[in-house]
Amino acid sequence: MGKVSVPITNDFCPQTLFLYGTYGEDKSPDFGLFCWFSYYWDKELGVMMCIGGEKLTKDRIRKNKIFSANLVTEEMLPLADHLGNKDGHDKSKMDFPLRVKKGSVLDVPVLSSSPVVYELEVDRSIPMEDGEVFLCKIRNVLMDEGLTDSVKGAGDRISTDGEQNEDKKSIEERIKSIAPVHTTCGTYFSWGGTSLGEWGALKNSFDPKKCSL
Repeated sequence: MGKVSVPITNDFCPQTLFLYGTYGEDKSPDFGLFCWFSYYWDKELGVMMCIGGEKLTKDRIRKNKIFSANLVTEEMLPLADHLGNKDGHDKSKMDFPLRVKKGSVLDVPVLSSSPVVYELEVDRSIPMEDGEVFLCKIRNVLMDEGLTDSVKGAGDRISTDGEQNEDKKSIEERIKSIAPVHTTCGTYFSWGGTSLGEWGALKNSFDPKKCSL
């Protein structure tokens, strides 16, 4: 199949969704939805992320230099869509029960419902005309216990205490069990590639009064 030149875009390059968590001066937590998130190496694994435009989350990250990045799953998606489409300065955005705890290493809010959470400290930032790139040190990774068994190779699964355990789930099984969400073309996709709806379409299915996350 031939190729054609198209306008500059990142369509068909799915990205993983994260809810960035910050505390305000009054210690109230706020979470914003972002996907321009990746990794870099500088003697150790680090996180690089970019936030375009001006947002409350960016203001708080600039000031506090710390935040959490909470992996979004299919179960969390209506909540994430709500948080991603509500202005952080609107006090009603976070006006509902939400299971939040403090990070284990940094003073950042963490979502109990997220299976993988990074506690991040900004090492340096690169301001641009309409965005800012943040290079972050990973100070801690919080992970659901069911995901923590390492895999050395096919048929040779080793548990975290070093003992061989044939009953442990494979990496594929564990990823499927948490069902992380990807996004591209203004659309949310399941881990298996099924469309879950367009950006902003799921927020209406989120009922703050019935939130159990």
